[in-house]
Amino acid sequence: MKTISMENLNKEKWAFIVNPIAGNKSAVMVLPVLKQKIKEYNIDATIVMTERKGHATELSEQFLNEGYGQIIAVGGDGTMNEVGRVLIDNPNVISGIVPCGTGNDFIQILGYPDRFGDDEWRIFFEKNLVDLDTGSCNGRPFLNGLGLGFDGVVAAKNYDESGDVKLGGKVKYIWMILETLLFFREKSAVITSNGKTDTTTCFMNTIANGRRHAATFLLTPEAIGNDGYLSVCLIRKLNFFQRLKIFTMVPKGTHIKDRNVTTYKTKELTLEFQEEVPFHVDGEVFFAKKYHAKIHPASLKMIFNPQGPHFLNVD
Repeated sequence: MKTISMENLNKEKWAFIVNPIAGNKSAVMVLPVLKQKIKEYNIDATIVMTERKGHATELSEQFLNEGYGQIIAVGGDGTMNEVGRVLIDNPNVISGIVPCGTGNDFIQILGYPDRFGDDEWRIFFEKNLVDLDTGSCNGRPFLNGLGLGFDGVVAAKNYDESGDVKLGGKVKYIWMILETLLFFREKSAVITSNGKTDTTTCFMNTIANGRRHAATFLLTPEAIGNDGYLSVCLIRKLNFFQRLKIFTMVPKGTHIKDRNVTTYKTKELTLEFQEEVPFHVDGEVFFAKKYHAKIHPASLKMIFNPQGPHFLNVD
């Protein structure tokens, strides 16, 4: 990752990178409010719109090179991932997110709700900061988490043949989940973590910094965003009725008490399947046979809400 020096940094300059299709175009509807708040709080800001997949990363790197002190995503988890990935290990640059996505899972770590009201805008521009952990899988950075097995298949269904995210809100996720509950078939994997190697047939394996996934589910309900560990939730092979039971438990995080579920924390782990399987990184889908995930402690400086229900260790 490229690191910017203090000499090239302008602490007063803000860049807002807006994904116009995030959250069924919710980001576009937030634009008038964003412009109003920039004026109200007398912010020196530049607003740009993304034009394609990956464009937010290009813009984030451009603003980094130009010395912007604050580089902010306006969108969902995918937009935040694109913006944040080039800011990792740049302690002098501040990042943040104005949530406008469908799932908005990452924002939960920081203590904000799915959409900003006046109080959230005020707290946001106060710039309360935390050094957030990030993760990586096969070299791809993630901020909230990655999912394999059932979770990876559901994420893959969220994209059409051209690689674009399908339109629809949370109801869309629920239907994709129900369909996958019926037809998903588990695969065997070799897992190495914390000095142990096991072979298991897993229904789902979630590896995360955050707690909430797929807009509703607390798959890793004990995750802390800056504790220096990845939180892992492994759900073993289930029959259909067991799947339904787990499905009713994960919104509250009570599934971790089920005998088919194992949770633990680790700094890194590897998984190996006999064939390529889908996995998602903050919602973006890839395929691989072997996975290596690890934590990168305190690697991204983020604006958070100290008054909200955040998932952070703070004084």
